Order: sequence, then C-alpha cells, then structure tokens
Amino acid sequence: MMMQARLTPRQKAAVIIRLLLDGEDEAVSLSRLDSDSQTLLAEEMAGMELVDRQTRDAVIAEFCDRIEAVGVTFPGDLDGTLAMLGGKLSEASADRLRLRAAISGRGDPWARLAGQSKDNLITLARRESVEVVALMLSKLPVTRASEVFSALSRERARTVAQAVSMTGTVSPEALNRVGLVLLQAADALPRPAIETPAADRMGAILNFATADLRDDVLDSLEREDADFAGGVRKAIFTFAHIPARIAPRDIPRLVREVEQPVLLRALCATAEADVAAADYILSNLSQRMADSLREEREDMAKPRPREIEEAMTAVISAIRELQAAGELTLVQPDDDDETGA
Repeated sequence: MMMQARLTPRQKAAVIIRLLLDGEDEAVSLSRLDSDSQTLLAEEMAGMELVDRQTRDAVIAEFCDRIEAVGVTFPGDLDGTLAMLGGKLSEASADRLRLRAAISGRGDPWARLAGQSKDNLITLARRESVEVVALMLSKLPVTRASEVFSALSRERARTVAQAVSMTGTVSPEALNRVGLVLLQAADALPRPAIETPAADRMGAILNFATADLRDDVLDSLEREDADFAGGVRKAIFTFAHIPARIAPRDIPRLVREVEQPVLLRALCATAEADVAAADYILSNLSQRMADSLREEREDMAKPRPREIEEAMTAVISAIRELQAAGELTLVQPDDDDETGA
C-alpha cells in the first residue's frame, strides 16, 4: 500500500536510509549506530512498503533543511572526541576520560588494553594472576598476544597456556570486570618522563663521538651492564654500518645531501670496515659519477685522520636527517646483529 499519511520520525529516517542505499556511495554504513537503533530502524523498514513521490520529496526537503540548519557537530562518543582533540589534551587527562568511560559502561576496556604498549602488557602478564593473564591473551590481537606470551618465562608460559583452556566459560560481565581491573593496573604503571629508551639515547650520543671514545665507553658498559651495552650497540649507527643499513637505491639520495668536499674526505677512510662502506657508496652510484669521485679522491691531498672522521660523522648526520624527514628508511638489523643501528 502506498503511504501518503504523515510519517513518523523513524519512518522518515527509514526513507532517507533507503534512498542512500539506492545511491552509488558504497561507504554508507550504519555501524556507528548502537545495536538498539539499528534494530529499530530495520524493523521500521520491514513494516514499510511504498511511499509516494510527493511524500518522498517532502522528507528529502525536510532532511536537507535540517542539515543546512546545523551549525556545528560533535562526534557523539568519547573515542571520536579524543581523536578530534588530538594532542590538545594531556595523556593523563585522556587516560582518565577513557577509564571513566570504561567504568561507566560507555567504553570497552579491552579495546583500550589492546592499544597499550608491548612493554606495559608484558609487565601486566608477569604481575597478574595466571587466570587473568589467560583472559588477557585471549582478548588481545593474536600478534600482540604472541609477543607478550613469548616474553614470559617458560614455567609461567606453560601455566598460562593451561589456564587458557578455562576461558571459554567466562561470562561477558566477568570479562568486562577483568578488563577494567587490567586497565586500572595499566594506568597505574609508571610512565617514564623521557620516552626514548635509554639505550637508544646513549647510542645516538655515541654516534657522534670519536671512534676511540665510543669504543672505550662500550667496553666499560660491557663490563658493568652487558644487556644495556648490547642495546647501545644496536642503537649506534656509524659510517661502517652503511652497507648493512642503507639500501642501494638510497645511496644517490644520500650523496646529494652531502657536500662533495665532505663526501670525498669520508671516502678516504682507512679502517677496513670504513673502506668497505666507501666502496659500497661508490658501487651504488652511476659509473660516471663513481669514476669522477675516485679520480678526485686520487688527486686531492690526503686528509688528516681527524678530518676523515668529521666527514664520516657529517655523512651519518645527513642519513639521520633524511630518516627523520621520512625520505630514507634504515634496514632493520637482525636480533643477533650487534653492529646495526
């Protein structure tokens, strides 16, 4: 039966949704509506058959008038609001808001837990009861759960694995309570005032130190704290690391960033590993450019060791600047490679 009578607001919404579904826009989605609203809308559409053209046009006109009258819109949920505010709120304020939303039932604690850093999740997995950890691993994305599980001791990992078999009977209410407990525990973890890991900071400092000072410091760290020394070694990037960490396609881009006199002095390196890096640079340039640089290197006065070291440091600075600008990506070293950056 064709509908000509006055439509209810819900019926008008159904008409608009039906028209949108008829359009070519494949991005139309009702997923932002809560489950009850989606159900009510579907039920309303199920009870409608035909709407006459005049009523349809009136609904469209009213809808357009309402849209044009809108002065400002808000996301309507906490996650959208925090995304809109971006970095305008402090992390502490944002965390407090998310926690309040989760406690009040307006947010999913597990979604926020999945966004915690790997280190935080590993800390929780080592501190909390085995049953709670089993639930946490069951709710986390598989990749992240695997990373956390692999960081546990063998004995604890075996116990947690056995506990996972008992998670199938947990009620949604209990699961939500466990998520809230873990979320509060995660918020209580200390947050370092300096975000960059200590090994990375020390490695970055040693990048620009002289080779003898760098070796002396690393030897000292090795005696005092072998684990920290290993992290520092991985964070260090020197001229000798270029063949392992810079892709051949990026060498011409790097060379354009370094003044030619500086590059020539760097190519005069004498240490075995540095000579290999210089050869790597030349071998990944055009034949004409490489031959030209070799000829100029042969003809120039031999630079002092200090000048060579300063030039190699300048090349490393250029690499770091390109990396920071997103114009160059360092090849990641293997876990057992202690020469990488």
